[in-house]
Amino acid sequence: MIEPAPAAWDNPAEDRGHTKAELTRRRILDAAAKVFRVRGFVGSRLTDIAAEANLQAGSLYYHFASREALVEEVMWAGQLRTEEQVRQQLAALGPEATPMQRLRTAVEAHLLAVLSSTDANSASIKMIGQVPPDIRERLLVGQRAYGDLWRGMLTDARDAGDLRDDVDLSIVRMAIMGALNWSVEWYHADKGNPEKIAADMAVVMLDGLRRRPDGS
Repeated sequence: MIEPAPAAWDNPAEDRGHTKAELTRRRILDAAAKVFRVRGFVGSRLTDIAAEANLQAGSLYYHFASREALVEEVMWAGQLRTEEQVRQQLAALGPEATPMQRLRTAVEAHLLAVLSSTDANSASIKMIGQVPPDIRERLLVGQRAYGDLWRGMLTDARDAGDLRDDVDLSIVRMAIMGALNWSVEWYHADKGNPEKIAADMAVVMLDGLRRRPDGS
């Protein structure tokens, strides 16, 4: 069996009041996220997921028509979880926050979400290039909406005079996202406290972009 990790939708307090079918569906998603995280899309079979969920393979088809439908829901769960955490932290700042405060908060919140080690989160990052084109395109639509949030924050910071104006903000945005998401490949608990790593990443990414007092 694959080493368990918490699922993005796993909240025991919410289990009360749900039907047996709904709880089984969650169990399948939990198992699928673990299998996809370790084996990828191509290397994962429905029989592997059924075994991880301690179910008969045929039981999966009651809840999901195909492996493709299952992987899409797993990846949506991981993708949305990160975005929700970032938006929640930004909302908590309030309207008085400066553009740079919002950017720093977003960097730290995104990294902490990524480093939370949920299987769905890791799978959604690792498998975006593995899934069928139609699934990837639907997922990318969601990613573009999240990208618009970052594009707006970077533009606001530049308009406020906080960021240098000799760099392409689209490249900056993609570099930030790539670096934050890649952390799932190198992070391990013995590498340090996630909050400290998130703060350090914010310094590395944002301070080099700051406009200096002399305007350079």
